[in-house]
Amino acid sequence: MRNKFVRRNFLLSNGFLFFLLVNSCLLQAQNLRVEPMNWWTGMKNPFLQLLVHAPGIGASTVSLKYPGVSLRKVHKADSPDYLFLDLVLSPSVKPGRFTIRFTQNGQSVYSYEYALASRDKQKAAVKGFGSSDVIYLITPDRFANGDTTNDRVSGMRETRVNRKNDYGRHGGDIRGMINRLDYIAGMGFTAIWPTPLLENDMAHASYHGYAITDFYKVDPRFGTLEEYKELADKARQKGLKLIFDGVVNHTGSEYWWMKNLPFRDWINYPDSLQITNHRRTVNQDLYAASSDKEKMVKGWFVSSMPDMNQENPFLATYLIQNSIWWIETLGLAGIRQDTYPYSRKKFLEDWTCSIMKEYPGFSITGEEWSTNPLIAAYWQQGKANATGYRGCLKSTMDFPNQAALVQALTEPETWDKGLVKLYEGLANDYVYANPKDLLIFGDNHDMDRLFTSLKEDTALQQMALAWILTSRGIPQLYYGTEILLQNSAKPGDHGLIRTDFPGGWPGDAADGFSGRGLTAGQLRTQDFLRKLLLWRKNKQVIHDGKTLHFSPANGFYVWFRYNEKETVMIVLNKNGEAGLLPTGRFAEILGGKSQVTNVISGQNNALGKELQVPARSALILEVR
Repeated sequence: MRNKFVRRNFLLSNGFLFFLLVNSCLLQAQNLRVEPMNWWTGMKNPFLQLLVHAPGIGASTVSLKYPGVSLRKVHKADSPDYLFLDLVLSPSVKPGRFTIRFTQNGQSVYSYEYALASRDKQKAAVKGFGSSDVIYLITPDRFANGDTTNDRVSGMRETRVNRKNDYGRHGGDIRGMINRLDYIAGMGFTAIWPTPLLENDMAHASYHGYAITDFYKVDPRFGTLEEYKELADKARQKGLKLIFDGVVNHTGSEYWWMKNLPFRDWINYPDSLQITNHRRTVNQDLYAASSDKEKMVKGWFVSSMPDMNQENPFLATYLIQNSIWWIETLGLAGIRQDTYPYSRKKFLEDWTCSIMKEYPGFSITGEEWSTNPLIAAYWQQGKANATGYRGCLKSTMDFPNQAALVQALTEPETWDKGLVKLYEGLANDYVYANPKDLLIFGDNHDMDRLFTSLKEDTALQQMALAWILTSRGIPQLYYGTEILLQNSAKPGDHGLIRTDFPGGWPGDAADGFSGRGLTAGQLRTQDFLRKLLLWRKNKQVIHDGKTLHFSPANGFYVWFRYNEKETVMIVLNKNGEAGLLPTGRFAEILGGKSQVTNVISGQNNALGKELQVPARSALILEVR
């Protein structure tokens, strides 16, 4: 009896110890956060800094053992729940896994198995976007719902899907975009730019993706990391590049670290919330007050978006590595960086140049929402600036010419209004280091839709599209532009600007993807755009050709794109009647040419002394 009792207690005791051990390991796995979670061999920069977060981990001794990996330094933070580990990876390090151990008083308290992967050669070979591309901008929540099972996710602060609420979640997701890649590629687009797909665990109105609460996590209402990878892979297979919408200036107020910041200065104004003054000109202004400069870059974008302090070197490294992690994980072609001028200039230099050193063929475009070309030009790589800023930003968004385009098409024609705005806007290209790399567009997710700005005039819409797709630069079109989506009922309403694409949800009355239920005007515009995009796709003269334009006269604006082999003539006629355009004025480029082909209709005609141009139209002609 005694032996049975002893044996029984021994088994119970050891079972209890085993239970404690298993649960201790589970707690370690649940409570320990290491970011970036994995890395790659063969990177040009051998330095890797890991953020480690777990209760009390700051008191730990850290050790690891793996050939080619050295732990150079361990940094404590202000909070006892963080450590920052400096690793150096030798050029000879091999892919594999190694354990990082955290001990206290000789006892193991945490451990993490870190993975080093070999780089994917196919993903690494992806080239950045450029003037040969046309980008399709998508607000994923409003594009297509491909997986209804992720419409409601338990534990998220906003769980309801309500398509009647302009500022609520509508259920669009990554699977919806995957399912529509054939449509996007078939239209003739070559790149897609979804607004951010990372976790936005906010209480309301975060469907847009810009209030990020975890830089390393896909929002489960959009899908999974594996689905994001699938989107990238399948897009690549269909000839579509993937652009990542990045946010390094701010986070969402529900970010996991907000309740326990690593350092007191991780966030600007952590104890006395202050909103930015939005005075972006302080970045260039030689006379700006220091207080205005500080308020601009340190103030919160809005009260629900804390402003990150990139002067903290650990945060700066964290953000740079996060961008590189997503580039490598997805095989990205580029990044569109949100609220570009709101961050510290020194950080922007380090961030852009670190990425471009690692990926020389990559593309980054920055959002500088200014209609002043001097301000937009300031940020582009190669621009000589009096303030000393020298970043590696390939492209800026051409807000100056977006404004000029709308004004040109909606204003009455006078000597200083109407089409002359577009002409003079293009004449400002001399201030840019490389105008060919500007991102040109008619609208985006933050402004009234182009069709609304053009007073729902389909003729003006086609004229605008002709300019965007034949001008110098990298064209970007907002989803639904091809079928005349508008927000005219509520100008300026962001929720309606990001309206649902018809046909993206079962039961929709119309289907923009198939054309079912569209109006004649919608179908005409979609067909016009498709023909123009597919033609542009292989036209080197549009991608890289020179530009020659003639000052607007009598309601006509004419410009040419040309190279040694080809010449394309574009004519905008704003007049309410068809007109005869004398060709003698353009002799310097048309001399010796006798034939024209209409790009949209395919019709061939002799080039005479006059061109017949339909009323309120865009004429695009190949000249030979």
